[in-house]
Amino acid sequence: MPIALITGGSRGLGKNTALKLGEKGVDVLLTYRSEAEEAQKVVKRLEDMGRKALALRLDVAEVSKQADFVTEVKDALKHHFESEQFDYFVNNAGIGLYSQLAETTEEQFDQLMNIHLKGPFFLTQKLLPFIADGGRIVNLSTGLTRFAYAGYGAYAAMKGAVEVLTRYQAKEFGARGIAVNTVAPGAIETDFGGGSVRDNASLNQMIASQTSLGRVGLPDDIGGVIAGLLSEDNRWVNAQRIEVSGGIHI
Repeated sequence: MPIALITGGSRGLGKNTALKLGEKGVDVLLTYRSEAEEAQKVVKRLEDMGRKALALRLDVAEVSKQADFVTEVKDALKHHFESEQFDYFVNNAGIGLYSQLAETTEEQFDQLMNIHLKGPFFLTQKLLPFIADGGRIVNLSTGLTRFAYAGYGAYAAMKGAVEVLTRYQAKEFGARGIAVNTVAPGAIETDFGGGSVRDNASLNQMIASQTSLGRVGLPDDIGGVIAGLLSEDNRWVNAQRIEVSGGIHI
């Protein structure tokens, strides 16, 4: 069975992606930062599908501890999944931060950079020997790299860098048959960014009014796209930014 590693898989889009992959017969190794109980619930749901699943703690921003995490991954692959490699890697872990450019602090900037750019850059580098030839990587970005909402400039800048990084990864990893793409969700009803899109009715309505399909997104709108992009049906898709936003601001 194929094996996927998903960062930030205990909730939101990562959780939905894990479950969609499970439905497609993929075993899942997921990470969480603080939601251990929620992560175990996802593992249980995957196991109920007949999948092998395991959750490991990871703070993707702590680059100095990534080598220890990679050792845990190696051991988990050997002892839990009976494998030496995994097939799919989804860089999903992240946070939302609202701050006007004029008010963004260096601490906020560094936090966003470590979580969204530096962390995934070096984590992918360290995990690359364990990704099977012909495997696939999906990096998560945001619709905010195409359209601009005041207050999200620093966050969107990091994701813009991720989109460029994706193309370079596709270029350099292609010799091993590894395809790398970006999925860029629009506004989604999750607890991301404090759950504002989900819980703020006026914001939800405003976004829906700007979206051609007439509503904001749901996790189910994204997880299936990521799972599908990782499948053999999309093996020839490479180095692409795929926006999944219901047609917002078109």
